[in-house]
Amino acid sequence: MNRDRLIRRSVALAAAAGLALTAAACSSSGTADTSAAKGGSSDAAAPLGPATKVTISIDCQPPVTKAAERKQWADDVAAFNKLYPNVTVNAKDGFPCEEPAAFTAQLKGKTQTDVFYSYFTDLNQVLDADGAEDITAYVNEKSVPALADIDPSVLATLKSDGKLYGLPYSNYKMGLLYNRKLFTQAGLDPDKPPTSWEEIREDAKKIAALGNGVNGYGDYSATNQGGWHYTAELYGLGGSMTDQDGKKAAFNTPEGKKVLQNLYDMRWTDNSMGATQGLKWPDLMTQMSTDKLGMYVGAPDDITYMVQTLKGNYADYGMGPMPGGRSALLGGNDYLFKKGSTPDQIKAGIAWINFKFLTIGKGQFDYARNKTAGLPVGLPQPFFFTGASLAADNKAKAADATVPVQNYAPYLAASVPGKTEPANAQQIYKVLDNAVSAVLTDRNANVDKLLSDAENQVNQVLASLQ
Repeated sequence: MNRDRLIRRSVALAAAAGLALTAAACSSSGTADTSAAKGGSSDAAAPLGPATKVTISIDCQPPVTKAAERKQWADDVAAFNKLYPNVTVNAKDGFPCEEPAAFTAQLKGKTQTDVFYSYFTDLNQVLDADGAEDITAYVNEKSVPALADIDPSVLATLKSDGKLYGLPYSNYKMGLLYNRKLFTQAGLDPDKPPTSWEEIREDAKKIAALGNGVNGYGDYSATNQGGWHYTAELYGLGGSMTDQDGKKAAFNTPEGKKVLQNLYDMRWTDNSMGATQGLKWPDLMTQMSTDKLGMYVGAPDDITYMVQTLKGNYADYGMGPMPGGRSALLGGNDYLFKKGSTPDQIKAGIAWINFKFLTIGKGQFDYARNKTAGLPVGLPQPFFFTGASLAADNKAKAADATVPVQNYAPYLAASVPGKTEPANAQQIYKVLDNAVSAVLTDRNANVDKLLSDAENQVNQVLASLQ
């Protein structure tokens, strides 16, 4: 489809969404005519009038240090304004996009932007601060044409009591990252990564047998990342960290025990994990990028870090589904809408998010542009589409891929359902660090006692937060 046809199609979609983009919106000087409808539309069903000027502030504009992404943002704002000349986008840059202490202060002071970035795990905090608008009535397949193809587990992170408060920007599902070079050297098929912990143990032993300081499997066990990975591995086996209400620990189960026992057995029985433990981010990536580690649980963007920062090679890395395959820890980020935003601001914000982040072939999914800009194309992230949109996205990625897309085929083909992090995740992860660290550093570790102690401590933490 050529550029003119894309623009015509986008205009049609925009008009259907209720945002008037016709030439009638402008005077001969090219500026919006505000002589009528100054009050704007009053509800979700009413269209945004062609004479209505709307301004929205939005954060997470790429910083100047990311020149290619910064230019793309500016270009997209310009293209957006050709379709929506009555909408002004006031962008606020920043890196990182969210700093927890500052985010909390903004919520308290009501100083967040009209459309503001957050993590999937932030919604409860935002709602407790009465910081976000319910956008349920504004979001449909007219305003977001790909809505039906967004993974329900992703949208669920942005809902509370059946109400929708935001739209996804990017996300990841955890899986098994592995070094294809070491797989080949160990006589393993790099196109068929293990999918169960039993298979991981066997493959890890073969990789560790290569010697020269190579470990078959690695895991984090410090700075809350041990608890994070424990959670991911538990999810893969079908377990949960807390009960449905989030008020009590729920990991002291056969599945929870299996996670710790797997690590203990690989460390002490198989000797496939090495003696150096207490690892934290980015230690596993450092080991894999130097061909000293065969496998670990991680997210797709780890591959980008290993190549762009640690000078690895995309061809050397592959990704398979989360071991166990019952579910995969889902994380990511989104945009919420500030409480008190007008209906017109909400409509304009949704239009921008749809244009920049949710339209195949546009914005972040303009792979030809990314390729020209030297950005990686073909990594399995964002990973929130299903159905026809996923098929179209995969086809487009393959057409302009700058990384070996086939290396991630096992991960993409598995369709493991996503599961979000538990509420109060960091406090829980801190407790589980101790259990994970113990099984990796103490040959006499008692898995049952470690789980029981962790359960009691997490229940105390959760009780203190109620």
